[in-house]
Amino acid sequence: MDIKELSKKLQQSGIVGAGGAGFPTYAKLDERAETIILNCAECEPLLRLHRQLLEKYAREIVETFCMIGRTVGAKDLVIGIKKAYKKTIEALNDCIGDYEGVRLGLLDEVYPAGDEVVLIYEVTGKTVRPGGLPIEIGVAVFNVETVYNVYRALKRETPVTDKLVSVVAEVEHPVTVRVPIGCTIDEVVAMAGGVTTENPVYFIGGPMMGSIGTGVQPVMKTTNAILVLPEEHLIIQSKRRKASIDLKRAAASCCQCTMCTDLCPRNRLGHPIEPHKFMRAATCKDIQDPGIFINTMFCCSCGLCELYSCMQGLAPRTLMAEYKAGLRKAGLKPPLADAKPVGEEREYRKVPMKRLMARLNLTKYDREAPLQDVPAKAGKVKIMLSQHIGAPARPIVQAGELVEHGQMIGEPGNGLSVAVHASISGKVVEVNEKYVIIEKQEGRVPNE
Repeated sequence: MDIKELSKKLQQSGIVGAGGAGFPTYAKLDERAETIILNCAECEPLLRLHRQLLEKYAREIVETFCMIGRTVGAKDLVIGIKKAYKKTIEALNDCIGDYEGVRLGLLDEVYPAGDEVVLIYEVTGKTVRPGGLPIEIGVAVFNVETVYNVYRALKRETPVTDKLVSVVAEVEHPVTVRVPIGCTIDEVVAMAGGVTTENPVYFIGGPMMGSIGTGVQPVMKTTNAILVLPEEHLIIQSKRRKASIDLKRAAASCCQCTMCTDLCPRNRLGHPIEPHKFMRAATCKDIQDPGIFINTMFCCSCGLCELYSCMQGLAPRTLMAEYKAGLRKAGLKPPLADAKPVGEEREYRKVPMKRLMARLNLTKYDREAPLQDVPAKAGKVKIMLSQHIGAPARPIVQAGELVEHGQMIGEPGNGLSVAVHASISGKVVEVNEKYVIIEKQEGRVPNE
């Protein structure tokens, strides 16, 4: 299968990065890729679904990963995985000897090892330029669930209609479940046996880079986890703070200790992002050096500066995100910049995951969340037409139409885009430019 054929298959199957921003996978297939990396670093605390999936389907995922490598002509195929994932490493060692060119890139249990730029440096020694793309240095990165979705599309003719989601923290039985795309967050949480705290708040995604959600919002192709946390938890309180108040607090108490910059993963790789200088300039309204503000566009929003590094509990990441959004709205793009050489001190400024969890008051939630890889059922789904970076899909069904599970209901839009598919069989009850709602009909079995 050549790149053009594989790209079309992945686009029509609706495959995007199964986490983060959901970059369409077909657009990562590039003959410039000398190295491809399978990301099993499980970047965020408490998340386990990638290592669980890779342990269970090691051969299928490795075989598909190698197929992608052959298609783009890559010579170096690296599985980036933390040394602590011993069961998954055992499963990989049982099969990777059958595939030429595949090697393990073993990682320490630090945050954010799964950040694309950090991961590339750790397993290849290459540095992505500030604001640049991995393909510029001949590298492409795919996460585990994404590659498994490629396997299902090629071997089972199955488009992306469901998502693995971990439900953890204040629940009876932490679990990782496979649910139809478009079902509600409430429905997913119920699969963990109910909540164990009063006034629960749903935090969608990892504790460092996720966001507060609601029970009625739909599961998307990028929904990795749901953390059920008490309302008073510091992560929730941090997210609910106002930027205007954060700026005043910073003006009153930022002592320019430089810890936010010293532990910044991108700064340690030579990128020109210096949170402490930004905090000084923003709070003093000092615009003598506009580069300090423009360089916020190189921030990866990992959250270490405000959730770990700052001893005053200030919010550099949040404030930089505000400025970055404003710059983008004004039409500015990241300037061209070269990375400085990586210093030896980087090795001593990595943040251990256990220490991070302790700082976030998450250690007590570090429990197993067993994988239940049996598709759950749903009676109604709301499928968003934009679940990825790029143009949303265009609906090709009408209200009142009966659809089957796996049927395309939205075709790729113009430019960078992928298709979306029905996650249950039923009747289309509403269609607009943003979403399609499908309800199960009596006598029909969901997901069949």
